Amino acid sequence: MATAQQWIEWLGLEPHVEGGYFRRTFQADHRAQVPTPGGDRYTVTSIHYLLTHWSPVGHWHLNQSDILHFHHHGDPITYHLLHPDGRAETAVLGQEPDRGQLLSLAVPGGVWKASHLTAGDHGLISEAVVPGFDYADMTLGRVEDLLQRFPGHEELIRRYCRAAGPG
Repeated sequence: MATAQQWIEWLGLEPHVEGGYFRRTFQADHRAQVPTPGGDRYTVTSIHYLLTHWSPVGHWHLNQSDILHFHHHGDPITYHLLHPDGRAETAVLGQEPDRGQLLSLAVPGGVWKASHLTAGDHGLISEAVVPGFDYADMTLGRVEDLLQRFPGHEELIRRYCRAAGPG
């Protein structure tokens, strides 16, 4: 079985601001961009995304676009979702549907999301983002803000929020 380091090298992945590794694999630059409240965006973009045993968490973040996640290889990845109505949801992406794992997961824009490698060495997925991803449309979670919005989920929020840096 390929290792996490091999996937990073083979796919040319780089560290992602939310955790893990990624590389953009497609942007629909052959089509007219679509207007959004944040500005014009590609109709769709996609990435490869890898969580590893040394970078196992995709920290809390909010995207404005809808995102489809597809599990390709490796170990399962658990997703935690916090919906605008305060509801929490958990889903596991993996290759064993007989154990309740999903091959794909749709996360609507406006839903807070964190992910983590459930166990093992690595998990490789792809994401398709509609309208296309732009960093201006992503908000990284801050403990204080998330606790105010979702007071009933303190343990989950604290577990998957990136620690605040100095300053």
